[in-house]
Amino acid sequence: MELFIKYPNEVQEELLFDLIKKAKNTEIGKLYDFKSINKYEEFATRVPIVNYEKIEPLITRSRKGERNIFWPTDIKWFAKSSGTTNAKSKFIPVSTESLEDCHYAGTKDLLCTYLNNNKDAQLFTGKALRLGGSKELYEKNGTTFGDLSAIIIDNLPFWAEMSSTPSSQISLMSDWETKMNAIVSETLKENVTSLAGVPSWMLVLLNEILTQKKATNLSEIWPNLEVYFHGGVSFTPYKDQYKQILPPACKYYEIYNASEGFFAIQDQNYSDELLLMLDYGIFYEFIDMNTYNSDTPKVYRLDQVELHKNYALLITTNAGLWRYIVGDTVRFTSLNPFRIKISGRTKHFINVFGEELMIENAEQALRETCLKTNADVIDFSVAPIFMEGKNKGAHEWLIEFKTKPKDFIKFASILDSELQKVNSDYEAKRNNNITLNPLQLIVARENLFYDWLKSRGKLGGQHKIPRLSNSRDYFEDLLSIN
Repeated sequence: MELFIKYPNEVQEELLFDLIKKAKNTEIGKLYDFKSINKYEEFATRVPIVNYEKIEPLITRSRKGERNIFWPTDIKWFAKSSGTTNAKSKFIPVSTESLEDCHYAGTKDLLCTYLNNNKDAQLFTGKALRLGGSKELYEKNGTTFGDLSAIIIDNLPFWAEMSSTPSSQISLMSDWETKMNAIVSETLKENVTSLAGVPSWMLVLLNEILTQKKATNLSEIWPNLEVYFHGGVSFTPYKDQYKQILPPACKYYEIYNASEGFFAIQDQNYSDELLLMLDYGIFYEFIDMNTYNSDTPKVYRLDQVELHKNYALLITTNAGLWRYIVGDTVRFTSLNPFRIKISGRTKHFINVFGEELMIENAEQALRETCLKTNADVIDFSVAPIFMEGKNKGAHEWLIEFKTKPKDFIKFASILDSELQKVNSDYEAKRNNNITLNPLQLIVARENLFYDWLKSRGKLGGQHKIPRLSNSRDYFEDLLSIN
């Protein structure tokens, strides 16, 4: 880590050409003549930017057993994407190299960083409560697919299995509700010192544990619990609820680990920045979000990025993804070393009226509003109200509360003001109601979002609620069962 912090651009350059050299005899390598690529500029000119839809035929062939298409070693595993995009699943290739040198390396570095920052840590005197996804087998060809967490758990070394709870057998159960009950039963017997999992689903599990034990804080059940490693969705909407149920001294460490790779880790106590990991077999490029939808998007290398600008993440990996658009947006908070914050999704924002509202803005404003109104939010989704005739547009918020505010009209007004504070474009459109009317609030019934995910077979794992959308498709679907 000290090496790539000191020489970030050199490490990335060397890594890129190692990937090109290794894949030169693959189908992709021959198509773009990797053997003759000697400069980054040749790579960027020759190899096109792609999304999943463009490479799906290649991945389908790989899943059927064809080899050496986009990576020279066998691809045995495919991480089934569980995001909020189309109902159609994505199957992201996971090579042995990406499993060992990226995902497992990230976990090891995370633990080492935590221990280095906390000399008195007693992490390994107990067990880690891990919350992963399910595993299935692709029947025709025997290639395994499932949530990334399930692939990782299924291939863990014995020592990691011994230090974790629940057992792999329970962790890989496919039915969420059955699995949750089994996890509660098994983990209550253990000395849990750390938690690892997606905040939304971990919160459901922990609240069930507290209910069954008739406790108000997890320190009553696991007195040695000291850290929660989280990722998959933003922690912002859940942070205050966790502080109410976790021991006061418990620390929080965020990771940025996606199906496509392990990208970044929180490397400091009490920080909300993530250190970009530059030696995991991933070469990074960044698309300026102001040009993302243009015919000629502006792409930058690591040494060209600027602070506080939104970039779409573009990766080339040791699993055979070449200049692949991940779908996440990040912004840099530090250039020495390179630290980032996840700011949203390339498809999940609202820009119907030129307001460019990102997920990060929405979550920050919502958290401030909750603090000012003593409210707690379980889940939310936002969609535009389109202009019709002389009626101006607006944003419509559907929020399920754990603790409801005393005055919903006041809550909506404060939320609208907070959004203007964190987003100048929204503020401009709201000025004197020039384009946008004040936001409208709909209070969701209890368990609405849980029931909606359940109806779509998306309980547990890394399944997520669509936070922001330029259309009303998800929103109307939610309203229909509210």
